Amino acid sequence: MTTVPPHASGVRTFRLTGPLYAYAALTEFVLLYPLYALLFEETGLSVTQVSSLFVIWSLTSLVVSVPAGAWADVVPRRHLLAAAPLLAAAGFSLWLLLPGYWSFALGFVLWGAGGALASGALEALVYTELAHRDATGRYAQIMGVTRALNVAAVGAATLVAVPVMAHGGYAAVGAGSVAACVLCSLAALALPEHRSTGTDDGAGPESASGYLAALREGLAEARTDRRVRGAIVLVVVVTCSWELLEEYVPLLAAESGVPAATVPVVVLVVWILITLGGLLAGPVSRLPVRAFALLLGLAAPAIAVGALLGNPLGWALLGAGFGVCQTASVVADARLQNRITGSSRATVTSLAVLGVDALHTSSFLLYAGVFALTGHGVAFALFASPYLVAALVLGRDRTGSATRPTG
Repeated sequence: MTTVPPHASGVRTFRLTGPLYAYAALTEFVLLYPLYALLFEETGLSVTQVSSLFVIWSLTSLVVSVPAGAWADVVPRRHLLAAAPLLAAAGFSLWLLLPGYWSFALGFVLWGAGGALASGALEALVYTELAHRDATGRYAQIMGVTRALNVAAVGAATLVAVPVMAHGGYAAVGAGSVAACVLCSLAALALPEHRSTGTDDGAGPESASGYLAALREGLAEARTDRRVRGAIVLVVVVTCSWELLEEYVPLLAAESGVPAATVPVVVLVVWILITLGGLLAGPVSRLPVRAFALLLGLAAPAIAVGALLGNPLGWALLGAGFGVCQTASVVADARLQNRITGSSRATVTSLAVLGVDALHTSSFLLYAGVFALTGHGVAFALFASPYLVAALVLGRDRTGSATRPTG
């Protein structure tokens, strides 16, 4: 394989990474992130009602993700990526204009639909563009930086949210979130896209038959290719628990006695460490698979102990555990992208998103039940245990590196 000098490779990919990184930062620069759970509680919602909103969010993505993934295999992916944040902006506006359970629910439907439009489309666009530039080996690194920017933007938004909330309340926080979504949409339109959208049956790419052909091809690859199925399962297992628990960090902090005005600081500490996890995805993707499994296994006790401590050391441990999970999520995604061989890349990727959302949907309800019996700290500890199982299974894999396909 030809080795490309790092500087030359960076120049070749900047046309992609420039708008991609802007999109990654803006899509998560949502001032409402550290505060919307508190907004729900202040409106009078119970923990069960808040969990039901998360279920609605997941169900929306569950229903829309695979159809949207197939759509992203027949229409320009950057157009779908541009539409996604606009739907989120509409949902945030609704929350602030008409606060109440059903408005929150409709807002989550819009937000979930926007996320579904991007599910599979972003990863497929990035991998395809890197293939166009003979640089697919940089996928884990670039997506690691992308995820790091996602969470860094959450941290920056958290910092900004504190003074904005103090001076302008939820109205100002919501306005800032909507503005970021609009800018994010513009960044998506600047993304490059080089690919053929033709189909094997000769139908036009945007026709119904072209859409169905893309959907059938993606489903067939996931069904018949054992390596692709295994990679999808790994993405689901590695991604689900920590992303679910992250939604409850503000409530965990409040339960531990952290004042409401200081909750964003706790969230910030956690997300700084998650950001570091994204930046380490490139190097970790080159580790032997058993070393990767050991690293993943350490996430479970870090999350459990951190949540149970509920103090500054605990928040650091919790963030470190989430950071490892963030790294593992990117590596698992790179493993999946390397194993997809057909043209319906977004459809196959969206199946992993479907699996994550399906597990989220049931897990949010389960979390509400566990919380009612144990509180947030013990619930966090219990929901971290799947990482130990995933680590044990991965430890049996004799693959040379974390992302290299097996035979």
